[in-house]
Amino acid sequence: MAPRAALLLLLLLLNAAPALSSAAAGTIVFTTLGRTRYAFDVYALPLAPSLSASPSPAAGAELRLTDGASVNYNANFAPSSAALLFVSERNGSLNVYLSPVPPSSSSSASRREAREVGDGDSSPPAAPTPLLPWDPVALRDRPALTRDGSRLVYVSTAVPAAAPRRSWAAVYATHLPSGRTTRLTPPGVADFSPAVSPSGDWTAAASPGERGWAGEVQDLRTDVYVFRTSDGSRRTLLVRDGGWPCWADESTLFFHRRDSDGWYSVYRAKVEVSDDGLLAAASSVERITPPGFHAFTPAASPGAPGLVAVATRRPGSDYRHIEVIDLSSGADNAAYFEVTRPVAPRAHHFNPFVSPDGARVGYHRCRGSGNGDSPLLLESLKSPASESLFRIDGSYPSFSPDGKKIAFVGLPGLYVVNSDGSGGRRKIFSGNAFPTSWDWKRKGVIYTSIGPDFASESTEVDVVAVSLGDEDDDGSSVSQISIKKLTIGGENNAFPSPSPDGKWVVFRSGRSGHKNLYIMDAEDGEAGGIRRLTDGPWTDTMCNWSPDGEWIAFASDRHNPGGGSFAIHMVHPNGTGLRRVVHSADGGRTNHPWFSPDSKRMVFTSDLAAVSAEPISNPHHYQPYGEIFTVNIDGSGLQRLTHNSFEDGTPSWTPHFLEPRDVGETLRASGSCAFQDCHWLSIEDDDAQPASAALRYAHGNNKIGC
Repeated sequence: MAPRAALLLLLLLLNAAPALSSAAAGTIVFTTLGRTRYAFDVYALPLAPSLSASPSPAAGAELRLTDGASVNYNANFAPSSAALLFVSERNGSLNVYLSPVPPSSSSSASRREAREVGDGDSSPPAAPTPLLPWDPVALRDRPALTRDGSRLVYVSTAVPAAAPRRSWAAVYATHLPSGRTTRLTPPGVADFSPAVSPSGDWTAAASPGERGWAGEVQDLRTDVYVFRTSDGSRRTLLVRDGGWPCWADESTLFFHRRDSDGWYSVYRAKVEVSDDGLLAAASSVERITPPGFHAFTPAASPGAPGLVAVATRRPGSDYRHIEVIDLSSGADNAAYFEVTRPVAPRAHHFNPFVSPDGARVGYHRCRGSGNGDSPLLLESLKSPASESLFRIDGSYPSFSPDGKKIAFVGLPGLYVVNSDGSGGRRKIFSGNAFPTSWDWKRKGVIYTSIGPDFASESTEVDVVAVSLGDEDDDGSSVSQISIKKLTIGGENNAFPSPSPDGKWVVFRSGRSGHKNLYIMDAEDGEAGGIRRLTDGPWTDTMCNWSPDGEWIAFASDRHNPGGGSFAIHMVHPNGTGLRRVVHSADGGRTNHPWFSPDSKRMVFTSDLAAVSAEPISNPHHYQPYGEIFTVNIDGSGLQRLTHNSFEDGTPSWTPHFLEPRDVGETLRASGSCAFQDCHWLSIEDDDAQPASAALRYAHGNNKIGC
């Protein structure tokens, strides 16, 4: 690295804002679908130096470019090709990092499958340097440097949108020598997936424009815009219906589009350039990849003319792979070369990028579980609030009243772990269970519901009380676990939450033909007494009893029954005082409320901030808009806690404040790399067609109304 660049990075480090200090205000724990299994690192493979040779790299030449710490993804080469820009979630927050690119290795040990142990590099990659301050807590994504290296362009969610269900994602440019940051995206608009032109003068981005986000979870229906990298001026609509733009040269862009035939395909646009150097609308748009397979997230470079790298999903394959297309003889005579399948056939490879000198194609993938670096079961995150914030490898977590244990489910499976990470996880029940809540008075009693999740009103689901029995000092059970069924009839009885005096349990039931709330005896269940709390032709669900006993919060679609939209309401246990607390606008989804220890606030998951990235650039998420928020019970003081492009959900809150050092690093996630590619990229092999509409949309519509 050049001395001037090294000095600049050192100054940035010295001037970075310190992490927020936290007062002991409790701990919030939540889940992110699949995220604990990612273990992404950035890798690269060589491209042939000339078009006369096959660009397909030899197996064994794969080079790991990041250091194996945390999760590293969405990379780009710096203009010199000697350094790497990438996003990392180390230190509990997303930031953009810069590290030198290690030299290539010809060692045969570098040949590896997706789940093999070795890295094959003669030395590990150098420790990276963060390029942006830590504050505020926000997403930073899709980084790129201008040609002179002075400006860093990236996506951030640092500034809230002016309205609910509007994305906070916007493109920013930070002048690295001065630290001055300019927002390039206009107010009231969201931009995704920026790409900087070879000259550095222009940036292209995918944007829904003034229309905004309408709840899409697959194709965001974006258009491609271009604007000045220096200040965002001269913003021009270049191509309608396109995403993930990249520059091949100053007048050629590639992008992807989901066509009317259902296939994701890559397109090439030629850009009109006026005499004064301004860009106008595309003069021509050409489809590059034919129907029959999905091709998306293209990458190109002036150093590799005629080549474009793409991610693909082909018939007969359950994995996304990187391929290089040679267009030197035209799109009709294009040649396709496999890049990653010969190296790691049983791994998903994401978001290719090509070095400016055309020598390498990069991507990210899971580094595997054999290296002993499986992700933590509990991962500490930086929080913009005073509460401690943790992500767990499981769903529906809840703390025991003394804060020493956490119950969660694996869908299937009910588990208990010590909150300090000691003792390992205990499987309490192997069947499907959801969610979890602890009895306030009876030690070691967990309430859950057993049966299918996301099911109809008449489905057999029952609330049970699980007693862990007596335990030794180390937390191991010395008496048998017992399970007591509390509900009768099995008509989708779920989401139990006990009263703080230990006498009652509120739960959701479909016994009337609609999912409404009921309260029953905590020890004897329905046999000890039951009464109805809410009544109507709608769904009331996901209930939580406040620690002071005064309120029950729940999610409801009563404003539009059956429409898929949910808001959070509160009601007194005697049925009075009903009011709505949070609603993210018509069509919005706000769910899984949980009261703060002082009963004055609640934490929940919502689409209030819409989406933060193109969903196709990530593994599968049913609801890629889910983020964690808190709010006062009067509806004021809304605060966003998480910033990512994944699906966050099922939060809970304990009065016990956990520090990262309290948790330790002995307890690991259950399956590194055990995540799925986007379900809607599946191909029906019998006729080589994209997945049917029924498959593509079923999960998204049913997920919220469990």
